[in-house]
Parts: sequence; structure tokens; C-alpha cells
Amino acid sequence: MFIREMTEAECITVVTSGRLARLACSKDDRPYVVPIHYAYAGRRLYSFSMPGRKIELMRVNPHVCVQVDVATGAQGWKSVLLYGQYQELPETPQWHRERRYAWSLLEKHVNWWEPGGLKPTPQKMLGASPHLFYCISVDEMTGRAAAADDRG
Repeated sequence: MFIREMTEAECITVVTSGRLARLACSKDDRPYVVPIHYAYAGRRLYSFSMPGRKIELMRVNPHVCVQVDVATGAQGWKSVLLYGQYQELPETPQWHRERRYAWSLLEKHVNWWEPGGLKPTPQKMLGASPHLFYCISVDEMTGRAAAADDRG
């Protein structure tokens, strides 16, 4: 097996073509990793969630890491890590434009609200939806690719 570093352009291709990633956040030296659906544009990764543990953790510590990967054959894969800062996109005049932009990117995918809009237990019915949009401003992006030979 041959493993190589990917260029930034290759990393962006993997991230742009993906939809499912793993978000890592932490609090008090305790890591937490969850799957998210996302859309990527302009060095920002956009996502959607209901309130819960990941949002609580990112509000306390906005430094996060996101991992996107893809299988490229029986022995091949590509994996990209994005390091960045969490930014909530509240429903306020200041964030209205970026929130609408996030929505427009995410809604291009079927079931774009999953898994962020679902919870494993029944939730109370509220008068207004508690859902929220957020983005990760990417500070650094790295990637590796593996293949059976050096052509991958």
C-alpha cells in the first residue's frame, strides 16, 4: 500500500464532493465525535443541528476538527482533516444573509437535515423550532490518500 499527502486542491475536491463527515469537539479534555451532514463553500463548512451536546460543547470551546473520507477502491481511501472555528448563525439581522446562504447550500441534498434534526428520544413540541445553523471557518486543511500502488 502506498500513502501520500494530498494537495489542498485534492482536499477541497474530497470535501466539496462529500456530504457526511465526523465532527470532533471537546470540553474539559473530553473529546466528543458525531456524524454531521454538511455543505462546503468558501473555506466554510455549513451544517444544521438541534440543540444538544455538540452545540453546548462548541459554544464553550469553538475549536473543532472535522474529518471527511471516501473509499476509492478495495484498498484505497482519501481522508481530509479540517481544523477550524465554530460560528453559530442565529436568526438575527446580522446573520440573516449567511444563514440563508447556509440553508440554500444544504437544501440541495436530499434529507439535508439528518442527522442534525433528529434525536434518539421523543422531543417536546414547541411553538417555534429550536433548530440552528452553524458554520466552521476552516483555518487548516490536510489530507492523505492510500492506494494499492503509487498511482493513487
